[in-house]
Amino acid sequence: MPAIVRSEFALALNQVATERGIDPSVVLESIKAAILAAYRKDYSTPTDELEGLVVELNPDNGEAHITKDGKDITPPGFGRIAAQTAKQVILQRIREAEKQAILTDYSAKVGNLIPGMVLRFDGPNVIVDIGRAQAVMPPQEQVPNERYRLNQRYTFYIEGIRETYRGNEIVVSRAHKGLVSGLFKREVPEVAQGAVEIREIAREPGSRSKVAVFSTQSGVDPVGSCVGQKGVRVQAVISELGGSEKVDIIQWNDDSSQFIIAALSPAKDLSVTLSEKTKTATVLVPVDQLSLAIGREGQNVRLAAQLTNWRLDLKGKEVKTDEVAELEKVEAKEAATPEAKPTADATSPAPTVAASATPPTAPSVKTEPETKTEAKTEVTEDSATKQPEVTVNPTQDKQV
Repeated sequence: MPAIVRSEFALALNQVATERGIDPSVVLESIKAAILAAYRKDYSTPTDELEGLVVELNPDNGEAHITKDGKDITPPGFGRIAAQTAKQVILQRIREAEKQAILTDYSAKVGNLIPGMVLRFDGPNVIVDIGRAQAVMPPQEQVPNERYRLNQRYTFYIEGIRETYRGNEIVVSRAHKGLVSGLFKREVPEVAQGAVEIREIAREPGSRSKVAVFSTQSGVDPVGSCVGQKGVRVQAVISELGGSEKVDIIQWNDDSSQFIIAALSPAKDLSVTLSEKTKTATVLVPVDQLSLAIGREGQNVRLAAQLTNWRLDLKGKEVKTDEVAELEKVEAKEAATPEAKPTADATSPAPTVAASATPPTAPSVKTEPETKTEAKTEVTEDSATKQPEVTVNPTQDKQV
């Protein structure tokens, strides 16, 4: 089979199409449109005469002919004139086709992670170089406590493609909770393979995140898999998030009560009452654990409400200390002692028994209620002054 000899035009056509990542037919159509525009400009043809014009372009040698109703009307020397006139039109069409091909490529990557470098700042927006294209990161997608510098590299989450007055733009994010999910998928093989699922994520960018994980394979610990040996996996995720954001990994539970208790960690000894009608969970929290359950500026309970999708109503409850419980036991025992011992002889006098029992018992009974009341009062005052009742909606603002 003889070798096919390609002309310079065909080689240039294929090279442009390969470099720009577009189809050669798109380049040919751009050239045809440019030739027609050059013919209209140079020969001042009225608009009504352009309806039947057809541009025929040979893809092998680049010869162009203009025909009308099957008749060749190409002016002499038109090829050189058309090449000069059509240059800008061709370049513009190729750039538009290239941009459209890039947008189509990145539209298939929406929801994935991509490495990028801070290129420049456009007002409050950060322009990011992500390879074949430039993306924009608006203020609402930036982490509040991150300071971006030129030529600094980050991992970004491709949120989507939006249409603006300047055309379509690729939007990337550092504040989206999908960034946390994607980092765990990248760092934890069990998540990437599907043995561990990330069911829900609640995030306050730059501060704290709560991640609910679930195991779909028996024998796999979802929390341990995400934490890793000595915490190396979760530390890798935290490092990619900037190093200052805390990540709490919680095991998913289909029992809403147990899931709410886990979501409010590190608070302990909680009891939950659910109201399915109002989608409200009343949580009784020990007084000494109330501040842990609420968190700094209400952050812990706010993230727990977002994670569980329940309206949380936190109430403090009194917890008896060991000392108070022991005093109550002694008092109950002493109160039951006279009735438990019957009199052996009704006629025999009992001054000796009364004398031996009363003196030690009387001061004990007198002081114990005071001690008990004092202890109870101390707990009650602590609960009244320390933390009031707290109610949090999953969708409410950051102030509690």
